[in-house]
Amino acid sequence: MRSAAAALVLLVGFGLADTLWAAEPAPDHEAVARGAYLIRAAGCIACHTDKKGGGAPLTGGRALKTPFGTFYTPNLTPDPETGIGRWSDDDFIRALSEGVSPDGRHYYPAFPYTTYARMNRADMLDLKAYLFAQAPARRPNTPHDLMFPFSRRITNWPWKVLFFAPAPFEPDPAQSPEINRGAYLVNALAHCGECHTPRNLLGAVDNDDFLSGTTSGPEGEVVPNITPDAATGIGDWSTKDLVFLLRTGFLPNGNDVQGGMREAIDDGLKFLSQADLEAIAIYLKSIPPIDHQVRKKRTQSGQGGATAYD
Repeated sequence: MRSAAAALVLLVGFGLADTLWAAEPAPDHEAVARGAYLIRAAGCIACHTDKKGGGAPLTGGRALKTPFGTFYTPNLTPDPETGIGRWSDDDFIRALSEGVSPDGRHYYPAFPYTTYARMNRADMLDLKAYLFAQAPARRPNTPHDLMFPFSRRITNWPWKVLFFAPAPFEPDPAQSPEINRGAYLVNALAHCGECHTPRNLLGAVDNDDFLSGTTSGPEGEVVPNITPDAATGIGDWSTKDLVFLLRTGFLPNGNDVQGGMREAIDDGLKFLSQADLEAIAIYLKSIPPIDHQVRKKRTQSGQGGATAYD
């Protein structure tokens, strides 16, 4: 009798284990592989890793200094307590396309949902598949340190009413597949306009000067004009010049980029395919040029003052 009872317990145990295993869906390895590529294109690793503090990849905590205060990026690992481990597919898509958290809070636009909203649903889900395939890491999020009234999250809602009009990317049938792919990468996934475009006093991107550069980029960096203007932008660059920059970080004149662009290349862009890098370059060469000179601030010798060129 005891042997029979033990056998019955084992059978029930194995049956329960099978049931629990079946309830946990197996990862879609193809989706994870696509997500691994997209996470590079989207720049998530650079922003969501506190390298200076020795943080693990995607665990957040990186400080982003802005005129409104300092933002700290959140933990993107699937830890259920401090990360996104309890998020559903709809939660993830809503965060990227609407800038709303699972509990209904409106995100600050330092998180570039205003651009990610142009991504297609399939790419969003592939990103989630990759993130959920990573090892969960327990790291509580660091609260933002913002000035009043921006410290009150309720201010994000009227900001959205004024400046956020979500719309998915729509290919232009009049353009080539390469230009449309480049437009999707630049204007959705890689969110280039978030750094390379001037902003108004409330931090919204000025679309009239899209990609024309600014002296007030992320963390106060000077960000260059990447429209094909011959005098102030990349008009005299070849497609090969642009691809070489995105792959290596070296400019046509032999200098190398630093700061945020160096991170964007080292943690993301250099991993993209040749076809995608060429698509980005072809698209950038196709957009309307904007005459907008952006130069670094320099201190005048012997005067102690600074002259800004923008």
